[in-house]
Amino acid sequence: MSKAIRIHSVGGPEVLKWEQVPMPQPGPGEALIKHAAVGLNYIDVYFRTGLYKAPLPATLGMEGSGTVVAVGEGVTDLAPGDRIAYAGGPIGAYATDRVIAADRLVKLPESIDFNTGAAMMLQGMTAQYLLRRTYKVQPGQTILVHAAAGGVGLILCQWASHMGVNVIGVVSNAAKAELAAANGAHHVIIGHANLAAEVRRITHGAMVPVVYDSVGKDTFTASLDCLAPLGMMVSYGNASGPVPPIDIGMLGAKGSLFLTRPSLATYTAARSDLLATANDLFSAVTSGAVKIQVNQTFPLAEAAAAHTALEARQTTGSTVLVP
Repeated sequence: MSKAIRIHSVGGPEVLKWEQVPMPQPGPGEALIKHAAVGLNYIDVYFRTGLYKAPLPATLGMEGSGTVVAVGEGVTDLAPGDRIAYAGGPIGAYATDRVIAADRLVKLPESIDFNTGAAMMLQGMTAQYLLRRTYKVQPGQTILVHAAAGGVGLILCQWASHMGVNVIGVVSNAAKAELAAANGAHHVIIGHANLAAEVRRITHGAMVPVVYDSVGKDTFTASLDCLAPLGMMVSYGNASGPVPPIDIGMLGAKGSLFLTRPSLATYTAARSDLLATANDLFSAVTSGAVKIQVNQTFPLAEAAAAHTALEARQTTGSTVLVP
């Protein structure tokens, strides 16, 4: 038998149950992996609360690292014993063992430990496509990063700063401001009540060409007001709740702005894109340009406590669940 955290109904952290489940078996094109660590991400909360739909009962989690135990028919580029990591759908990572499509797995470099591997894939690959593809940030530009002390935020700040980009980070308190500043944010704004005015002051009126916003409802309009004409609003998360329907005429009125809602699944749908994204991330981490900060660990069986801490904004950097 195997064990997993499952939900039988949507709701608060209390719906997360630690249960025995049958040991999965790999089919054609699949691999059975034994998890060494599982990543915690805010998207897990969206599935738990029902904001994102999944058939019940469901096992949450979209990211993990571990070792290949067995492979199914037709799998040629993985073998038992390989160290691997992955991120992205389908959900099912909150388990000691899982079966997943082999073409969604990437080999983890020996220089990266399992906890780091589980913590970095979803957040790190998200940061990679946001900076390299959604909006191709250039040296000398100034960008705005919300939740700058969070998992994706810390990686964005470090990576962008390494690229020669001027980073304005937005955080919720003074402790997080210190953390963001220590990780590449050149300017830090606490709260978003006067966000546009602060950005105008910092940029001497120029504003920014791109805003990376994972907060959602509470910051959406303020983020738009920070953009220079023809700027891009990248809304990639809903930590405060989903953005309500908008009048797209607002984009024209505020400077012919662009608005996008990207997802890692789209940017890594092709195996070649997945490998290129992961390898760019591995290079950034092994070179020291980006340091993955696993600031919290919880036993997988105590996933409810991890969700409680995440939703209360008590976490910084990355969090992993250990089976």
